[in-house]
This record gives sequence, structure tokens and C-alpha cells, in this order.
Amino acid sequence: MTTRTELLERAPFAVPPRRGERVLCAVSGGLDSMCLLHMLDAWCRERGGQLTAAHFNHRLRGAAADRDEAFVREICGQWDIPLAVGRKDVREHAKREGLSLEEAARSLRYAFLRRAAAEAGCRRIYTAHHAGDNAETVLLNLIRGTGLSGLTGMDWQRENLCRPLLNVTQEELEAYAAQWKIPHMEDETNADPDAAARNLLRLQVMPLLEELNPRAVEHICAAARRLREADRSLEADAAERTAHVEVRDGRVTLSVDELAHATEAVRLRMLLRLFDLLGVGRKDIGAAHLNAILDLTRRTAWGKEGRLSLPHNVTARYCRRWLILETRPQCLTEVQLVPGRPLKWGDYTLTLLDRGEGEGVAFSWQGRPGESPVVTVGPCPPGERLTLPGSRGSRSVKRLCLDRGISLAERDRLPAVYVNGALAAVWRLGVDIAFAPGGGGPCRFIKIEETEKQIEEDGHDAQ
Repeated sequence: MTTRTELLERAPFAVPPRRGERVLCAVSGGLDSMCLLHMLDAWCRERGGQLTAAHFNHRLRGAAADRDEAFVREICGQWDIPLAVGRKDVREHAKREGLSLEEAARSLRYAFLRRAAAEAGCRRIYTAHHAGDNAETVLLNLIRGTGLSGLTGMDWQRENLCRPLLNVTQEELEAYAAQWKIPHMEDETNADPDAAARNLLRLQVMPLLEELNPRAVEHICAAARRLREADRSLEADAAERTAHVEVRDGRVTLSVDELAHATEAVRLRMLLRLFDLLGVGRKDIGAAHLNAILDLTRRTAWGKEGRLSLPHNVTARYCRRWLILETRPQCLTEVQLVPGRPLKWGDYTLTLLDRGEGEGVAFSWQGRPGESPVVTVGPCPPGERLTLPGSRGSRSVKRLCLDRGISLAERDRLPAVYVNGALAAVWRLGVDIAFAPGGGGPCRFIKIEETEKQIEEDGHDAQ
């Protein structure tokens, strides 16, 4: 007979709560999380700890979601466990932030769990991810395309988030629930293979793999643990090779000779560590960015300087065997355009003309005959608004850029045209309806040519 804490005792790295510790358990109401709540309750009561449950209502399943919340409230009341409940409209959040439902749900759920833990004074948060979840994660990462780290599976513990059941199979949890008569709710969407990629994998692919080998989940998880050791070894090598990197405020400098002496796998990790040392972190830095940096060091001719624009407003520069990563300060300011005189502004050259010529922006304004407006170019705050022809109203520059797939780094470099102090146009977004040509007022044209942008992105100045 399995005791109420036996499965927790199989968790390595001291993941179970310490004696007298306050901890939070994420509870959906499903079998896995109800089993974990049952185990943690016994563990904390035996060791003088304090357990708080936390349930997040994603509002994705209508009455079923409210039913699950009511169920968790009822059981926590019966078991005398304090409960924190959060609710958010995941669909609205996903639409507003441009995320998938899965990404939006995860973001809101973990944000709630962290707040609930802080409010309850809990040092750690526990989730009920088990061996099957871990195996599915490895396979999903594999088929989506991943590096070595994506094949290492879930972490047992990351910061204050703990997953103590990664050694425990779904079958073991089902047996535990039956033995202790643990009530739980079934999420009807879990039985729908079309509801999510993970469902399809769990319902159709994993059973086939287990026909080939009944221990498929166990073996996938074991392989992930071995790969984790290899990943840690490579990370340690990269840390040692970048231990003496020059770090200044907003800049890190590495000799390319250090890269040349490392294996390909370690080189990529060395570059990632440069982003860590720079203080921007690794998020949004993909293999394409890392390979572009390496390519920059190979293609730049001696005595020349190559440049590359990267996420987080980072610029990579390569010159005379030195690789420099630095955050780009906002050095662009508002400057007046003089008719007929080209002005270099950031990645562009702008010329104010009386006629159309090449690519650019045409605009008009209401003024007295013969009067010339003050026309300036400058950066555009994301909160500024444009009312474009054919639109139903004004929209923020931030939203317009999101709709067009323009990144934050690109947005900050777009030239905005101001006429007599008012925002008239933003390059690549359009001209405000108040300054659209044909309104009866005088017209002007700003010729816009890209200059340095392509050089910075592709390193073509190295030729």
C-alpha cells in the first residue's frame, strides 16, 4: 500500500518541502493535481509545514471552468486547506498580446501563482507535472525543432517552482487516487485530440510508442536526464571560457580567438552567456541570431567593421578579431528638414522636396498661400496615434506596428514626420488622414532612402 508521502519521497534534489516550510500547491481539480495536494497535505502536517492551495480559472470552458473552481473550493474546505483563487479572461489576454491561447493561459496562470505564493508567504510553488508530461514535452520540442536544451525535458526545480512528480507515471497516480479515493474532476477537452498538440500526442502517438515498448515514457525521461548532464557540462565549459570577458556598462567584449578554440556547441553557449552578461538575457535569442553572429566574425574582412542588429536593442560589432555586443542607446533626436538638403537620420536618408521622387511620404497641410511649414523627423513614442485613411478611428503606433509584424527594435528606428509639431506620418505605417494629400492644402514630398539598416543586419560592410 502506497503511503501518502511515498511518491513525494522519490523526488530528488530535496524538492519535497522542508520541515516547517510554507508552500503553495497549484490545483486544477484534475487527478494529477489532486493527488499532489493530498500528498503535500500529509507531508506538511507530519513536518509542521503550512500548505496553501491555488486554483486559476482560465474562463475558457464556460460553466465547466466554474464547476472545477467550485469543486476545488469544496475539497479544500473539507481538507481544511487554505485556498487562493484567481480568474482572468485568457482569450482577451491572448488577443490583446498577440499570443496563442496556450501561451496566454500559461503566462496568466504562473503570474497568478507567483502572486498567490507571495501573499501567503510561501517560499515554493508545487505543480503536478509527471513523467508522462515530461516525455511529451521532450517529443514536442523534438518535432518542433530544438537544440540540446529542449531535449532535456522539464526542470525538477527552477527558482521557486518545483515539480516533485517527474519520476511518477500517470498509471501510478491513477492507482494512488483509487487507493486513497481521491475525488477529482475530468477536463472534457483532454479527450479531444484536436484541442491541442499535446492532446494529440498523448492520445494517439504515445500509445503507439508504448506498443513498441511499454517503458517508452520511462526511457524517454531517462534519456532526457542524460542529455541534461551533457547540457550542464557544455554550459560549464562555456562559463569557464567566458569568465574573463570584459564587461562594462552596456557592453561586453570577447576575443574571437576564444570562440575559435571552442567546439561548435560550446560557441553557441558562449554567445548566449554574452547576452546574460550584458544584462538582457537569452529570451528571444534563437539559433538564427547566434549563427548570424558567428557568420559576422567569418565574413568581415581584416581592418573592416561588421555590424548586426539583434533583439533587445543589442548591436553586435566585429572588428580586428574582437566581438562586441552592446545595447543601443536612443541617440536619435528630432531634427528639422531643410528643403532640398538630404538628412541622414538613423538607418535612413530623408530629403524634403516639392515633388514626388522615389519612395517616400507625400503630405499636405492647411496653411496660408506661400507659407512653408516646419517639417521635422524624429522618433515616435509607441503611444502616439495615427488615423489612417479608411480606418474607423485612430490607433496607437504600437498597435499598428504589431498588426504589421514590425518588431520593437524596428519600430524604434522608424522615422516619424511632424508638421508644425503634429504627427503627420510614420514611415511604413502611413500618413494621418489630417495630412493626406488632396485635402486642398499645399503638398510636399519626403524622399526616404534606407542607408545603414541593411549593412547592420547583414554585415555587408565587411565586403
